[in-house]
Amino acid sequence: MKTDKIFYTLFQVFPELLFQLLGESPNLAQNYQFKSIEIKELAFRLDGVFIPDADHPDYPLYFVEVQ
Repeated sequence: MKTDKIFYTLFQVFPELLFQLLGESPNLAQNYQFKSIEIKELAFRLDGVFIPDADHPDYPLYFVEVQ
């Protein structure tokens, strides 16, 4: 994992932070998995992605890139 370790750890431990920043209910975090992924074509590495659980396929994906 070549991502910003501080932010990766923050979102792993406190996934509700993203939803608070978005003005959404922090409870939404329990329906997501936070992972670090790499986009193959250009080897662009995101800080992470909130991927909805399988039982919530209609929920949006959230791509995280912290500056």
